[in-house]
Amino acid sequence: MRNALTALALAAAVTTSGCAVMKGRAKTPDEFAVARNAPLIIPPDFSLAPPVAGTAGLSPSEAQQQAIDVLFGGPAPRSASETSLLDTAGRASAQLGIRSQVWDPDTRLVDKGPITAQILTAQNSSSDVASAQPGQ
Repeated sequence: MRNALTALALAAAVTTSGCAVMKGRAKTPDEFAVARNAPLIIPPDFSLAPPVAGTAGLSPSEAQQQAIDVLFGGPAPRSASETSLLDTAGRASAQLGIRSQVWDPDTRLVDKGPITAQILTAQNSSSDVASAQPGQ
């Protein structure tokens, strides 16, 4: 019985693998034959000239602004609804450079009371356990 089972398993293995052996190597598609490669072209000249000695070049800020304009295309036009929303929000009365001043430690935007100020200015503790003083 054991020999018959071994012979049956061997026959099944040979039968299933025999199909691949009989066909030989399978033909795969050639990826270069699927599409034609575009010919190499010389890009247009754009009338670029080499820099002339003795002339002033771009300053770093001008070069940075020029690069930003090229990459992002400058300011995008706003829709009428976005413009009206910004006008309603008061964009004309916004302080210049407010984003730089918000995180300044000397700027107090909202007075949240003495307890909040005390918590924010508390010294760091070296303890791993939190502690609280009751009654304050």
